[in-house]
Amino acid sequence: MTRICILGGTGFIGHHLIKQLQSPAREITVIGRNAVPTRELPAGIEYRSGDYGDRYFLRGVLREAQQVVALAHSTVPKTSFDDPVNDILTNLPSAVNLFDIASDCGIEKLVFVSSGGTIYGRNDAVPIAESSLQNPISPYGITKLTIEKYAMMFNELRGLPFLCVRPANAYGEGQIPFSGQGFVATAMASILEDREVVLFGERGTVRDYIHVSDVASGIVAALERGKVGECYNIASGVGRSNRDILDAIAPLARAMGLTPRIKVEPTRKFDVPVNVLDPAKLERATGWSPLVEFEAGMARTWEWLVQTRYRGAGDAYRAGGDAAPA
Repeated sequence: MTRICILGGTGFIGHHLIKQLQSPAREITVIGRNAVPTRELPAGIEYRSGDYGDRYFLRGVLREAQQVVALAHSTVPKTSFDDPVNDILTNLPSAVNLFDIASDCGIEKLVFVSSGGTIYGRNDAVPIAESSLQNPISPYGITKLTIEKYAMMFNELRGLPFLCVRPANAYGEGQIPFSGQGFVATAMASILEDREVVLFGERGTVRDYIHVSDVASGIVAALERGKVGECYNIASGVGRSNRDILDAIAPLARAMGLTPRIKVEPTRKFDVPVNVLDPAKLERATGWSPLVEFEAGMARTWEWLVQTRYRGAGDAYRAGGDAAPA
């Protein structure tokens, strides 16, 4: 029996990851800062509330675990611009604390979930491989990359069995709109509420959109078959603009009698124009590949929003961002 500890396991990606990790051969402990889980956990999953920066608490948890997945992060790209110092202080110390303690706890493998959408910055080589230039232009991306560097230091000097994954832009059932992260969910919710969808530039930015269940399976693949000391992109390898996303949503909206309202504003200085990742390294190392076709994933996401968050076209948005995905 392998005990796996998931820090931040009640979030969007974590909720899907838990479902894919569940097996008779694993015991799963989810660590969260809230007194109770913000999303309903499947039966048989242990939940512990605690502060990731509390060395006594963390040491007690990690001593019982063989594997760790670190998903917890207190900010999103938008909020990192609002307060870059807070982005550092709420994320970096607790991550370094985790690596320091895990180095002495006999952990078999620790997977840090980084951010392929932000750490590379502007890059002429597309799709972007793991060895490409890493020059993030957001505080969020800089903090994520710094955490990676600290983990690599602990790997080199103290034998921390670390590897990292860099997901592209995840979307899918359970993603909360209007949270400062996730264009797909926010665009869909805006259309359902008859709000304007804002594009920065005529077509917006180009991103690599991948369904959250494929992100989760990529993390599992890296955990089970990835090599310690390596970083892996989890991506589709296909670039789509914000305008492409709206074109894909349009028939779903029309079926409900809705018409998207789009507002085009000038491009923003801090937006990376194109971010498309190369997933070949993870595919070669583990045999992983994404399974959810883009059109099917979009339809599933739309249906989830309609069924769990809206009573019908034109009704007010229902608060309660911690509703579990169907």
